[in-house]
Amino acid sequence: MKINTLTTRILAGLIAGLALGASLPGLHLAAQGQIVAVADAVGGVWLDGLRMTIVPLVFALLVVGVGQLAGTVRAGGFAGRVLLTFGVLLLVSTVVSVLATLALLQVWPAPAAAAQALRTAAYGAAKAIPASPPFTEWLRSFVPANAVKAAADGNMAALVTFALIFGIAATGLDEARRSVLFRFFDAVQATMMRIVGWVLWLGPLGVFFLAFVVGAKTGFGAVGVLGHYIVIVSIMCLLAGVLGLLMALIGGRVPAGRLARALIPVTAMAISTQSSLASLPVMLEASEELGLPERVRGLVLPMAVALFRITSPAGNIAVALYIAHVYGVALDPGHIAAGVLVAAIVSLAAVGVASSVTFFTTLVPISMAMGLPLDLLPLLIAVETFPDFSRTVGNVFGDVGVTAWAARWTRGGADASVEPSAV
Repeated sequence: MKINTLTTRILAGLIAGLALGASLPGLHLAAQGQIVAVADAVGGVWLDGLRMTIVPLVFALLVVGVGQLAGTVRAGGFAGRVLLTFGVLLLVSTVVSVLATLALLQVWPAPAAAAQALRTAAYGAAKAIPASPPFTEWLRSFVPANAVKAAADGNMAALVTFALIFGIAATGLDEARRSVLFRFFDAVQATMMRIVGWVLWLGPLGVFFLAFVVGAKTGFGAVGVLGHYIVIVSIMCLLAGVLGLLMALIGGRVPAGRLARALIPVTAMAISTQSSLASLPVMLEASEELGLPERVRGLVLPMAVALFRITSPAGNIAVALYIAHVYGVALDPGHIAAGVLVAAIVSLAAVGVASSVTFFTTLVPISMAMGLPLDLLPLLIAVETFPDFSRTVGNVFGDVGVTAWAARWTRGGADASVEPSAV
C-alpha cells in the first residue's frame, strides 16, 4: 500500500511528541517549565513559517486557476458545461457536509475533557468568534475597499473575491500582456510552493514540538479527540462520494448492480494508492464497462481528476467546523457561508498540488475566512493519512458519477459531437 511518506513522518513526529511530552511530568525536572516554553516557541516558529506563505500563494493560485479555467471554457460549449457542473456540485457537497457535520457533532460531540485539554494546550490562545455583522455589512465585506489591507488583516473572503476579479479581468487582456501576467503569477505560485515544501520538510520536527507541548499539558488525552476527528471527517468525505453515486444512479440512470460491480476495482485502486490520478486508468475501464461513450469518458474523466475533487471542500469545511467545535465557539450563518464559498473556490484553484500541501493551502484560507484559530492544523495534518483514504474513494466515486451523468447530455443532443480533443 502506498502511503504519503511526508504525512507518515509527520504522524511519527506527532506520536513521539505526545509520548515524550506525556512522560515529562513524571521526570520531575526542575526545568520542566522552560523545556515546554522552548518547545512551544520552536513549534510556533514553524507554524508561522507556513502562515507567511498563505496570502501570496492563495492569491497566485486563484489568478492562475482562473486563467486555466477560462481556457477550458473557451475550448467549447460541452467543456464549459462540465466545468459549470463541477462548480455547482462542489458547492452542493460543501453545503451537505456543513449540515451533516453540525448534526453529527450535535449527537456525537468530541470527548469534553479531552477537547478542553487540547484547546488549552494548543499553541496560541483560543479566541471567541465575533458575531456576524448585519447582512449589508457582511455582503460588503466580500469586496475589499483596500486589497492590501485585506491581505494584511487576513480577510480571506475579501482576498479571494479580489483574486477572482483580478484573474477574470486579466483573461480579457491581449495575448502578450495576458501571457506575461499569468506567467508572473505562475512563478509566484511556484516560488511559494517551494517555500512551503521547505517548511513541510521540517514538518515532523515542527509537529513534534507542538505535540510535545500538548502531551506535557494533557497527557494522552488528545488521542481521543484525534480519533473522533478522523471518524467525523472520513464520514463527510464518504458522504460526498455518495453524491457521486447518486449522480450515476439518478443523473446517469446507471443500474445499481452494474455500477457496484464496475466500482469494485476502482475502489480497490483508490484505497491502495490514495491517488485519483493513479486510479484514472481503472476509472476509464469502469466507465467503458458502464457503456459510457468513449468521446465522453475520454474528455470528462481527465477533467474531473484534474479539477473535480468533490471531497476537498466537503472534507475541508468539516475540518473547520471540527476546529470550531473543539474551541467551543458557535459559528453563525455568516461565517459558515464565507467558509463554504472559500472552500469551494479554493478547491478548484489548488489543482495539481500535493495532498500534504493542499491541506494547508485550502484549510488556512477557510479557517481565516471563518475567523478560526489555526493552531490545531499541524496536529490534524499529522493524522490526515487516515481520512485521506476516504477522500480518495469519495473523489473517484464523484469522478465516475459526473461522467455517467454527462454521458446523458450527449445522447441524441447537439453535444453528441464532442470529442476528447476539445480539452
